[in-house]
Amino acid sequence: MTFHFPFDNSYARLPERFFTRTAPTPVGGPRLVRLNRELALHLGLDPDRLAGPDGVEILAGRRVPDEAEPIAMAYAGHQFGSFVPQLGDGRAILLGEIVDHDGVRRDIQLKGAGPTPFSRRGDGRAALGPVLREYLVSEAMAALGIPTTRALAAVTTGEAVVRERMLPGAVLARVAASHIRVGTFEFFATRGDVEGTRLLADYVIARLYPEAGKAERPYHALLDAVIERQAELVARWLTVGFIHGVMNTDNMSIAGETIDYGPCAFMDAYDPATVFSSIDQHGRYAYGNQPRIAHWNLARLAETLLPLFSDDQDKAIAEAEEALSAFGPRFEAALHAGLRRKLGLFTERPEDVALARDLLRGMAEQRADFTLTFRRLANAVADPARDDEVAALFADPSAYREWAQRWRERLSEEPQDGATRRVAMRTANPAFIPRNHRVEAVIAAAVERDDFAPFEKLLAVVARPYEDQPAFADYADPPQPGEEVRQTFCGT
Repeated sequence: MTFHFPFDNSYARLPERFFTRTAPTPVGGPRLVRLNRELALHLGLDPDRLAGPDGVEILAGRRVPDEAEPIAMAYAGHQFGSFVPQLGDGRAILLGEIVDHDGVRRDIQLKGAGPTPFSRRGDGRAALGPVLREYLVSEAMAALGIPTTRALAAVTTGEAVVRERMLPGAVLARVAASHIRVGTFEFFATRGDVEGTRLLADYVIARLYPEAGKAERPYHALLDAVIERQAELVARWLTVGFIHGVMNTDNMSIAGETIDYGPCAFMDAYDPATVFSSIDQHGRYAYGNQPRIAHWNLARLAETLLPLFSDDQDKAIAEAEEALSAFGPRFEAALHAGLRRKLGLFTERPEDVALARDLLRGMAEQRADFTLTFRRLANAVADPARDDEVAALFADPSAYREWAQRWRERLSEEPQDGATRRVAMRTANPAFIPRNHRVEAVIAAAVERDDFAPFEKLLAVVARPYEDQPAFADYADPPQPGEEVRQTFCGT
């Protein structure tokens, strides 16, 4: 019996210059590694059938459902600041769209499903390691409450891919509110295709920002809405120590979701200059640079919309600059609100920003672990005797104690008791993140020994990031000397 997917493929109904129709390349022997059963149910799919032979063949790209209209999307992009006029899905194929139980339209895309016309001499395949990394980190981000693409399934292909060496191949089935990127708009703008830009903007408004369609100036409202979502998204990255790694314009989702988990990682010791990506040799996408890069990327989006703003270029530029000027205040407001939550502050005072920044400065100077420092603060807030646990993370414990005195004075100005504050702080400060050394150990076990038990265990832990989970307490620990993983690699 044919497996039914309730696809309704709106993007495939756009003009054909928006994509190329291309089918996945069949693989030899697909095997299911992991199915996100909860997500499958939310999409209206039967997880038991999806985990069966027919479902696995679809997830691997070996079989295409009748309702699918597989396409590779066209886009351009600025990569490390240099413009590439044509990129596109070189190893990803959009099977179609499903409206989920909340009435939200979702893309289902296969990453590693074979070459497309945009592959640029690539094999269009994915190695197992990057697939597992994206599955783990994207699901961890979802559990942390951060907008993100989701992992529906990971499947091995039974075939090897050639990178620096032969590696097992895999396919990731990814779900997103949309795979449209800033680079998608750049694709049409660089060709002078104003009508294509307008069609794309109208589509994005109808699908993702319907309120903008009701505005007096819908394209201005679209830009405002994307700016607001991106400002809030990057602020939330910073509050959990996340580093995307490759914030090219083709990796920035118009939907405001975290997308394209390549050399991403979470910080251990706090340092705004932290870089993990092996290809980011000059620190363009370092942790602390992410807000600036987001603003830069949004400026590239604004440039593509200028012809839709006004026929008077000077007027259009002035209007775009006005919109972009809102990014900084919106980002700062979102970041400061997040930091107040992390510090257990229920009200807003002018001195709160300095209090938070002084803690971060001390953490950087003393090489304190980002995640553990805030989690232990959540425990110490109701029991000052536990300050020793926080101070132990600082090379010079007195640096923390001096700051903690100011923090407690600030807390005393609010009426909440310690127990109430502790509960609130524990929902803002995770105990568990997918620490990089853990992720790399999981990948090594799967690639070298075909052992997926460590992957399953880590996935279960990061799915409940705000719970203590005493049985897995060691997963909260930073790497020991010699365990640090200082470099991550792109998944291509």
